Amino acid sequence: MNEHARGPLDALKSIMKRQYIWGIVAIALLLLINVIKDPTYLAISVGHNGHLVGNGIDILRSAAPVMMIAVGMCLVVATKGIDLSVGSLMAVAGAVAMEFLRSAPNTPGAAFAALGLVIVVTGALGAINGILVSVVGLQPFISTLVLMLAGRGLAKVITGGQNTSASNDLFRWFANGYVFGVPVVFVLALAIVIIVGLVVRRSALGLMIEAIGMDPKAARLAGINRRALLLTVYIAGGVLAGFAGVFATATVMTVDVSRTGYLLELDAILAVVIGGTSLAGGKFNITGAAIGAVLIATLDKTVVFLGVSSSASPAFKAIVIVALVLLQSERVRRMFRQRRAARPAKREVVAA
Repeated sequence: MNEHARGPLDALKSIMKRQYIWGIVAIALLLLINVIKDPTYLAISVGHNGHLVGNGIDILRSAAPVMMIAVGMCLVVATKGIDLSVGSLMAVAGAVAMEFLRSAPNTPGAAFAALGLVIVVTGALGAINGILVSVVGLQPFISTLVLMLAGRGLAKVITGGQNTSASNDLFRWFANGYVFGVPVVFVLALAIVIIVGLVVRRSALGLMIEAIGMDPKAARLAGINRRALLLTVYIAGGVLAGFAGVFATATVMTVDVSRTGYLLELDAILAVVIGGTSLAGGKFNITGAAIGAVLIATLDKTVVFLGVSSSASPAFKAIVIVALVLLQSERVRRMFRQRRAARPAKREVVAA
């Protein structure tokens, strides 16, 4: 009987070793806390326009931009790098899109042209990061910090320092529309996660990215082009930040160059870490990063729902995230197991 029980137990232990599982557990606990406060918290209803509305839908919508930049951040971190510029690139993307659409006709063609222009601009800015890291040899922290500071300045130059508004029905639908009751922006973010995941895991690309993060010298001796890979991941990070900026801006069809993407680079890094990607490089998990993004969105929604003051909300988020990271740590879990195993031994000694 023990042998039969051992199979499911071993399977459960194997599942719990996957770090992103703890992210799912944290999401469930946060939702449970909200449901305890308000039993109707997860209720989904049909709005006057026939679309589904509810807190769950709002969480998915707000998680989408973080998912997009977290995917790019995941690849960058796997190379033992970091990208602090993605929040500023979101502001640049919003500025480029709104300035273009302000003088363009309200047509689907204009929306796709704006999106194409955003991809070119943010991809070029991502390439600058890649060149500074791979060719010039600057530390990723310094390289991307420079663009983090310069990016918002560039966005202000593009918009003349003003919040810019535009009108385009297709653009607005991307951010506010629904497909089978699910926000379009979340469907697009999920599609990006799936496509990038398939590309890096169904080809040698993922292994090469992990290789340059684990041991750059060994990767070079194996014939891996480190510079080209670094350039690729930073360009990908820039483009995905551009997508996130477009959809974040399109929600209200206005770009606020001071607020759009503000501190979202930190949320992306947290999502990546929660998902099981090592900041030491050489290991990444796209699925985990997506789950981490949903957790961040759920946590933000919970902070507001519980009425936590704006001054205390960073501390609240920090406590939850630190607790989650400790639960993910194999060393911490091993300490708890050792303490549990030591308790019966102490009881036997006392009885003797």
